[in-house]
Amino acid sequence: MPEIEEKTPPTNPPEERTVRQAKAVLSGKTNQGWLARIMPFMGPAFIASVAYMDPGNFATNIQGGAKFGYELLWVIVASNLMAMLLQTLSAKLGIATGKNLAEHCRNQFPGWMVWGMWAIAELVAIATDLAEFLGAALALNLLFGMPLLWAGILTAIITFLILGLERYGFRPLEAVITAMIGVVAVSYLAETFLVKPDFRQVLYHAFVPHFSSTESVLVATGILGATVMPHAIFLHSALTQDRIVVKSEKMQKRLFQFEIIDVVVAMGAASLINMAMLIMAATTFHQQGLTQVGTIEQAHLTLKPLLGNAAQLFFGISLLASGLSSSSVGTMAGQVIMQGFLHRHIAPWLRRLVTIVPSLLVIASGLEPTQTLVISQVVLSFGLPFAVIPLILFTRRKDLMGHLVNHPLTTFLASLAAVLILTLNFFLLYQLTLGG
Repeated sequence: MPEIEEKTPPTNPPEERTVRQAKAVLSGKTNQGWLARIMPFMGPAFIASVAYMDPGNFATNIQGGAKFGYELLWVIVASNLMAMLLQTLSAKLGIATGKNLAEHCRNQFPGWMVWGMWAIAELVAIATDLAEFLGAALALNLLFGMPLLWAGILTAIITFLILGLERYGFRPLEAVITAMIGVVAVSYLAETFLVKPDFRQVLYHAFVPHFSSTESVLVATGILGATVMPHAIFLHSALTQDRIVVKSEKMQKRLFQFEIIDVVVAMGAASLINMAMLIMAATTFHQQGLTQVGTIEQAHLTLKPLLGNAAQLFFGISLLASGLSSSSVGTMAGQVIMQGFLHRHIAPWLRRLVTIVPSLLVIASGLEPTQTLVISQVVLSFGLPFAVIPLILFTRRKDLMGHLVNHPLTTFLASLAAVLILTLNFFLLYQLTLGG
């Protein structure tokens, strides 16, 4: 039996070439440089990382930076470190077992729990899609003056086109999503250059935890929900489960090592982009006394007199790239969740139509978009335990994971992350209800 097999043979040149190159690298039959060796394995984490820099992040980071300055930078750093660990475990689950997280939940838990977890995962998917869809529509409105409702319809059409790339295999879709991440990264690199932040304060607040009020806890929870996103945890295990199927222990370990590189690079970029968002808001708005700049529209309008047309344009372009890419990825995650929990598959276009309805209703109702985005991120944060806890339970089991089972230290750190998430959520709930 060969050491590497594909469940479904590639049927298109880009995908076939990628798998062939990956085989050569895993077998040690290549003399290419290190960059050429890792390229066939780069992609799944970049698709998953889109969820970590979506319009919900814009909303929470702008509010956090404008109201509290650099204070909540440490939340972004901690959230992204947790995200790296959890995304690594998710990728490992797919590689080791050939099944994704939702499928394992269906196989391992009783029926009533599966239906409950599916309902929660679907609620999270709707909240996710609301943030992403609304963000792209807002960007079109801000850049071109397009009415929000028509911008929402155009967003749906563009998302259909992006998802249509799936018929050509995983590589074209990965390339388009990665290119959009590049647009967001370059835009915020330019923004950071324009605002000239105080890097000593940035370094201090990036590593020193601090909360100044109940409201800062609310925004921090939104940042956590916007960063460690449950639907991305479900999705990543699906992206690796049959991309390259590895049979031998040696090959699986090698494949997992390359996946770690993919996660570190992709999530590292997402972390820097999120920090840049908050730094821009803190430097531009908070330090100017504009602490009430709490919406994406206000941020876009205020950037022009403070920093000029270039900053305003970069902001709008980055928001558009973020919204379109994350909306596409959100639809992919919704498919994985439904198919994994219920073993039912619906066409991507139908899934898209179902999930845009809440977004269009929000637009039509006239609700304030940015506040809606922030609340959607808090919903995501409360959905996290239902993805994180099963992930830890499964990856610590040797009967499921084999030689890729978690090291005890890995399980401890992942459990610590889960406890932190739960603690922050329950503390927030207490403050908002009993604590006043």
